[in-house]
Order: sequence, then C-alpha cells, then structure tokens
Amino acid sequence: MKFHNKLTDWYLVNARDLPWRETQDPYPIWLSEIMLQQTRINQGLPYFFKFMEAFPTVFDLAGASEDKVLKLWQGLGYYSRARNLHFTAKYVAHELNGVFPTTYKELKQLKGVGDYTASAIASFCYQEPVAVVDGNVYRVLSRYFGIDTPINSTEGIKEFKSLAEKLLDKKQPHIYNQAIMEFGALQCSPKSPDCDICPLQVDCVAFQQNSITALPRKLKKTKVQERNYNYIVVVDKEGQVLLEKRTGKGIWKNLYQFPLIESTKTCETLEDLISFNDESLPQHILEKASLYNEKPIKHVLSHRKLWVSFWIVEVEKLKLVENLSKSLLMTNQIDTFAVPVVIEKFIDAYGFSE
Repeated sequence: MKFHNKLTDWYLVNARDLPWRETQDPYPIWLSEIMLQQTRINQGLPYFFKFMEAFPTVFDLAGASEDKVLKLWQGLGYYSRARNLHFTAKYVAHELNGVFPTTYKELKQLKGVGDYTASAIASFCYQEPVAVVDGNVYRVLSRYFGIDTPINSTEGIKEFKSLAEKLLDKKQPHIYNQAIMEFGALQCSPKSPDCDICPLQVDCVAFQQNSITALPRKLKKTKVQERNYNYIVVVDKEGQVLLEKRTGKGIWKNLYQFPLIESTKTCETLEDLISFNDESLPQHILEKASLYNEKPIKHVLSHRKLWVSFWIVEVEKLKLVENLSKSLLMTNQIDTFAVPVVIEKFIDAYGFSE
C-alpha cells in the first residue's frame, strides 16, 4: 500500500473533530492556520472561538481596532501574527472585496502567509496539489525515511519540501495534507510515540535503526539573551495607573505596559533602580518606589529570557504629578488594554481586575 494511502486510511479513523475542518471557507481556515503557527491546538482553539465570535467575517476583523485585536490575542504570544492578521484582513476586505486569493502563489503574497500557510489554504479550500510542510510533517518524513538533514537549515527546508511534493496525493491533496499533519501530531509525536501500533512501522527507518528520539535533527539555536526589566507601577488612590504603548520592532510592539526601566543587573535596592533610570520617569516618583516581588520573575521568550521586577509607587492623585511624559496615559480600566502575559499575571495578582 502506498505511503499516502496508509496515512489517509489512518486519518479517516483518527482525525480530531475541529471546527475549521467542517468548512472550505478560507476565512476561518486562514484564521486557524495563523493561530496555530507555533501554537498547540488545545491552546489555540479557545482563541479561534473568541475571534470567530467577535469577528465572524473578514470585514468584521478588518473593521476592528488594532488594540481590540491585540487584546483578544493576549496570551497567545508571537504578537506579530496578530498584527499581520489584522493587516491582511484589511487588505482582503478593502482591496479584494472580501474574497481571498484562490491559488498558492497569490496566497503567499499576503502578509503573514508563508509557504506552509499558503499551501494549507490552497489545498484545503481549493484542492490545489501543493504539499504542506510544518513541524509535524518534518517529523514524520524525517523518521520514516531516516533523514538527518537539519530541518531548520536551508538545505533541509528544500529537501523536505521536495520530498513532500513527491509524496503528495494529487487527487485529494486536502485530505492527504491534513492526514500527514494529524499523524505527526497524534501518532508520530515528538516524545514517546507509540510505535507498536503505528501503521508505518514496518518501513520506518528510524524505528528499524532505533533512532526515533534523534530525529528530526535541528541546528543549534542562537544563544538566548537575558534582560532585566523593571516595571514601575504608578497608581493613585482613585485606581488610576500609568501605562505606555510599546513602539519599535519588538515582539510586543503596540502592546501596553507600565513604564519600563531596563537594567544590566537585577535591581535589589531603590538605589540600584534609580541608577538605571534614563529619565523615563521623574526621580521624585522613583524615590517612592517599593519592590513588589522579592525575586525577579523569569519570563522566557523564543530567543530571550527576561527577569522581571515590579516596583509600586503610590501617589495621592496622578493628575497632580509633575513632569510626566506626554507619552504616558492614565487609566482606571487597565483590563481593556492588551498587555504581555507577564504583566497580565501581575495585574490579576495585584488586584487591578477586581
């Protein structure tokens, strides 16, 4: 039996019941694929339902504010996906009259849509014979064929894409593509796959050579940078708090945060904190700060490890505080702003959301 036939037979029995598999409408399929980039299904599914409820059509998403989109995305991480999602929704709604492109080549021109997502939408919605290659597909192919070329190398990306195209069931690419991804997610899982019941076991090179745990192979990641973040939480007796909007090109671009002071070491004393102040806050404010968490909170991102401290400054009335930057805003509705997860957890713990 051919490779693709075995996978398809397995899929028809074992496929999970997922909402985007019940339609060929490109909008929810595109939405799900963007959300599931670097995100597990069980984590992404609640967000998919929230977005579909808030934005049932691409026009609804296009008409929303970026702040609302980021707030709904909060906690899902990799926020550039949300910004690209919003940008593309506006492009499709306003420039394409709400009609998504129907070919892989055209889909790939959309912002935030790469090879994998374009292949998925083109095959799922329009049955275009293009192969998807995601982390699950890399794992299945690497183990089954015993390929140790690093999957995150230029050579590996080309090799696996070429192999995936050769194996594609061109008569029903929408079924086959979902089958191999689902197989990688459920059967040929990253850790402890149940090889005893695997329908591909007999011809699986990694199984025969006892190299399941060694494949797929990746090049070593770049060194993780460590940063020390000191958030200054200035709050008054009326519940007003200071926030600022992040700018620049970072992953938290356009999210909100408390005024931030970065330091080259952990600030254990008020003197340490003041020494690293770059005038983002007046010194007379910082002199009232008290450390909220005794030990810095470790917050790990893809290529960065943050050590986060929160400093509380209680004032009588924020409106009367002198020399505040015009970029700072005052609010008593902090729950309505999209913030990084580490700040969201602090807000809940401190009681702002009560």
